[in-house]
Amino acid sequence: MNIVVCVKQVPDTATERKLRSDDKTLDRDAVDGVVNELDEYAVEEALKLKEAHGGEVTVLTMGPGKATETIRKALAMGADKAVHLLDDALHGSDALGTSYAMAQALKKIGFDLVILGSESTDARTGVLPAMLAERLGAPQLTLANKVEIDGTSIKIQRITDYGFDRVEASLPAVVSVVEKINEPRYPSFKGIMAAKKKPVETLGVADAEIDAGQVGLDSSWSQVVDFAQAPPRAAGTVVKDEGDGGAKVAEFLASKKFI
Repeated sequence: MNIVVCVKQVPDTATERKLRSDDKTLDRDAVDGVVNELDEYAVEEALKLKEAHGGEVTVLTMGPGKATETIRKALAMGADKAVHLLDDALHGSDALGTSYAMAQALKKIGFDLVILGSESTDARTGVLPAMLAERLGAPQLTLANKVEIDGTSIKIQRITDYGFDRVEASLPAVVSVVEKINEPRYPSFKGIMAAKKKPVETLGVADAEIDAGQVGLDSSWSQVVDFAQAPPRAAGTVVKDEGDGGAKVAEFLASKKFI
């Protein structure tokens, strides 16, 4: 079974994120990059499926050169190889452009199953799995907290507000997972050393047969028009309880439209 896991390098949420003044995109050089947390669950699930059914796990990422750090962690966890979609023409792509570029790469790689985290911690759109499935003409099974494969059939438990749904489809398919599905393993020292020797293929726009007119900032359907620095945090409001503290707190919360 050929399993491809889509991973993304995102800014560390513990640091302050900034936009670039020239094109109003995220300044990724100004912050440390880390593996998108939900993608680690996707990598772990791919490894579990490989252990149960055989095959290999390929990591696919789209991003700048420093995204190789994310690739190496996934390889250290146990993935077999990686593909890095790297080209200046991809900079600033929105979800539509990203899904198109990654779908083109996936067609070149080939796959039986594509696994993603349900969303990224920087954009939080949660739309990429569905967009990829549509572009690939494959069934989408989203928000899975359990995945089972039997031959060419795949079944998941899909998290809902009322519990879960059971969803079944035929392979090849696209699956997105939630954090309750497993516990990602820590890369061992042996795994970290082995990752240095695993193959990483770099694909440019031309290599993946991507139409440059459908990707990049200028082709994005959604763009940041303007932005401003957040104002410094003001001093907090102190409520002195003189028997009416509860009422004062409720009045303050109501004024801020919290209640």
